[in-house]
Amino acid sequence: MAYFPMFVQLEGRPCLVAGGGRVALRKARALRDFGALVTVVADKILEDIKRMEGVVWREGNFCPADLKGQALVVAAMDDKEENHRVSVLCRERRIPVNAVDQIEDCGFIFPAYVKQGEVVAAFSSGGQSPAVAQYLKGRMEPEMTETLGELAAQLGKARERVKKMEPAEVRKGVYEEIFRRGLEFGRPLSREELEEILARPGGEETEILTD
Repeated sequence: MAYFPMFVQLEGRPCLVAGGGRVALRKARALRDFGALVTVVADKILEDIKRMEGVVWREGNFCPADLKGQALVVAAMDDKEENHRVSVLCRERRIPVNAVDQIEDCGFIFPAYVKQGEVVAAFSSGGQSPAVAQYLKGRMEPEMTETLGELAAQLGKARERVKKMEPAEVRKGVYEEIFRRGLEFGRPLSREELEEILARPGGEETEILTD
């Protein structure tokens, strides 16, 4: 069964990881990478998890009360029955849940992903073979340069001004030219270079936001 690819906004949202080992560490890092407020609950928790910025932890057994207010849950314990129990409780509460290496208990799965700024490329094999997803990630990593993330941020800052341009073909051309030039230069455009593109018929003279 293929999973529908949907990007979810987790910035500032509470997420729970049930488990305190190496797998839980990887999942907590992934969630923090996207700004989630992570709570880790387990009877034993790695020191690396305890030292993670933005992570709250509690040593003790998982209990249903831990699910209150959570936007997303990961069951990453060594006990498959406990992971299954967490999955059932989450589904009853309509909380998205991932039970590590138990595809039948997953409402969502973690993709292999590459991230530069707010640009993200993600790959999944539907839980069948992590090797396939990792292979695709490896192929994409050389293309996902820091420049792509910086150009995306620059395009986002220019968006309000470009949206006022008419007709739609002009807007499309402006976006494409900013992006094309940035790729050619290997960097975001300077204020002057950006103004050269934006100061065209259909545009308005407004302040350009650049770093």
